[in-house]
Amino acid sequence: MIDLTAARWRKSSYSGPTNDACVEVADGVPGAVVPVRDSQAPGGPTLCFSTPAWSHFVRTVGTPGFTDR
Repeated sequence: MIDLTAARWRKSSYSGPTNDACVEVADGVPGAVVPVRDSQAPGGPTLCFSTPAWSHFVRTVGTPGFTDR
């Protein structure tokens, strides 16, 4: 079990103040993990990715031709 009590959650800079369909990512979590959760359900489940897996995901979605549809 990963201790998320010291986690500092943040939304993407692309999320506007009226955009409720967001995920949050946590900083300050011990170990090489990146926790991700639904911003509308902060008490709900959290997915934890390895740092290399999360970095690969972020690089991939930022490539030309990637679509979210």
